[in-house]
Amino acid sequence: MVTSPATPSRATEPHRLALQISDDDPGKMRAVLDVAANVSRHYSGQGEDVEIVVVAFNGGLDMLLDDRSPVKERLLNFLKSMPNVSFIACGNTLQTLAAKEDKRPPLIEGVSVTQVGVAALMDLAEKNWTIVRP
Repeated sequence: MVTSPATPSRATEPHRLALQISDDDPGKMRAVLDVAANVSRHYSGQGEDVEIVVVAFNGGLDMLLDDRSPVKERLLNFLKSMPNVSFIACGNTLQTLAAKEDKRPPLIEGVSVTQVGVAALMDLAEKNWTIVRP
C-alpha cells in the first residue's frame, strides 16, 4: 500500500502576509496599516493565526522613522497591541538617508532592520508568504 506524506492542516499553519510600503505617501501608509488590522481581525475572528510583516524601503521608510512618520501614533499602537504584526526597515535606504542627512535617522522603537528590503520580500515570497502592495 502506498501512502502519501501527511500535510499539515491549514489550521495549524499560520497565514502569512507581507505588506510592502515603498512610497512616501501618508495615504498609502494608512492603507498598509488598515490592511494589517483588517487581515489580523479577520483571521483572529475565525480562531486562526496570522503573521504580518510590513517591509518599508525607498520613500516608504518614512513610515518607520521616529522623527517624521505621519502614522507614528498608530504604528506605536500596533507595536503595543498586535504582536503578530512586525515592521522591517531597509538598511540600504537607511544608509542612503544617513549619507544625505549626515546622520542616520532614528527608527521607531520596535522596528527591525534588514539589509535589503526587496530581498527580504523575495525571501518571504519564496517561503510561501503572500506579498501585497496596498
